[in-house]
Amino acid sequence: MRRILPILATAAALALSGAAATAQTVNFGYGDQVIIDPATNQPMRVMPRTDGGPRPGTGVSAIPRETVAFTGRYAPGTIVINTQERRLYLVQAGGTAIRYGVGVGRPGFSWGGTQTITRKAEWPDWRPPAQMLRRRPDLPRFMAGGPDNPLGARAMYLGSSLYRIHGSNEPHTIGTAVSSGCFRLTNDDVTDLYNRVRVGTRVVVLR
Repeated sequence: MRRILPILATAAALALSGAAATAQTVNFGYGDQVIIDPATNQPMRVMPRTDGGPRPGTGVSAIPRETVAFTGRYAPGTIVINTQERRLYLVQAGGTAIRYGVGVGRPGFSWGGTQTITRKAEWPDWRPPAQMLRRRPDLPRFMAGGPDNPLGARAMYLGSSLYRIHGSNEPHTIGTAVSSGCFRLTNDDVTDLYNRVRVGTRVVVLR
């Protein structure tokens, strides 16, 4: 019996180390599948599909997308972003709206007003504006679209401003105030929103 116990302990340790190594090397999933890193207990980054199927999003949001009651003077199809609530509403007919969790501008970078979606892009490239580069000269001047790009899977550009509604490869930041004025959603949520709106959609930002 004394000989068996060390053997069992060694086998268990090897099994655990092997499972951890496997989890660390897996960095993509499909559809609603979420892979959890056992070392951090956090969702791992999801890579885009290459088989022609739907592209999955990145991670999960602690704020579920849902249809809620909504009252106001806004026409169906309008996007209303409440920066205090850190929620985005896509107004529907019949007194309802689809509500999404969003990350908003950090103190000193929040804003309010009305804009229009002037452009839409899938897996957009990122070129940090001059103002951001002055604050962060360490940033790259250009980053091609993809799962590591901070704009995520989709972007909707607001008027001629520097601001966008876009995806994120950092789902834990949804519901927080961390951006330079843009509005970020999980890749799953921004893809859902992207498919529901068009160029010309009115966007109202409430402070």
